[in-house]
Amino acid sequence: MKAIIRKLSALAVIAITTFIMATTTSYAAGDKVKEIRDRGVLNVAGILGEDPYFAKDPRTGEWRGFAIEMAQNVADTLGVKLNVVESSWGNSILDVQSGKVDLAFALTAMPKRALSIHFTAPTYYNSFVIVSPNDKLKGKTWKQLNDPAFTFAVDIGSAQDLITRQYLPKAKVLRFKTRDEGIIAVATGKADALVNTVLNGMVMIKKNAKLGKVVVPSPMLSSPSVVGLNYETDEKWKMFVSAWAEYNRRTGNNQTWIVNGLKPFGLTIDDLPEGFDLGG
Repeated sequence: MKAIIRKLSALAVIAITTFIMATTTSYAAGDKVKEIRDRGVLNVAGILGEDPYFAKDPRTGEWRGFAIEMAQNVADTLGVKLNVVESSWGNSILDVQSGKVDLAFALTAMPKRALSIHFTAPTYYNSFVIVSPNDKLKGKTWKQLNDPAFTFAVDIGSAQDLITRQYLPKAKVLRFKTRDEGIIAVATGKADALVNTVLNGMVMIKKNAKLGKVVVPSPMLSSPSVVGLNYETDEKWKMFVSAWAEYNRRTGNNQTWIVNGLKPFGLTIDDLPEGFDLGG
């Protein structure tokens, strides 16, 4: 009998200890805002060479771009410093999952991605386009471009790569590790066009006239650009970042930051393709 009591007592101690540890862990993991404020730093993913979203000065190490401005505003709202962690479009999702970064900006809200990380309300709306010096591609629909006679370049694993798989399965597609490799393929004539987003495309043709023009095939494929965060974080954090995104989109702050990101390349809101609306 005593042995049974001792055994039950031991089990009770284990159960209580487990409960306390679980409660403590849950509390620690359940207040992301407190965690960030305690450490004094907001960690976000930054993608190299992705003007006008992200760019890092190799001499000073300073980051620029409208996604950086957005991230800085979130940090300012929380009263902490901003730390940009070098990443890539694909790795930024993994960085959010692992907790390496708190947020990943300028993600396209693709359904498959939403299985991996939580998406906020849209910060703005983007559209998929082709960048090409080939006049024969102008005015064509996505259905007409879905032809083996055309060769497209795309950076593998990106949102635009998913678009080519969905809308251009019959066309020839050259998939590269980086966007720059795809740009070279178009500039050298190995590919007829590069599939990308309208904001990237506008900057590309300003940097390299050999790429031709930004073409918006019909129908216009508009997609929300969102902020990604870990599914395991608490509801307060998720609601805060979504409220931040919604407020700044509706008040026009996000559009202002995007326009600021285009200015270094001599671009204004009036240079964007007809019918394109950042607000969706």
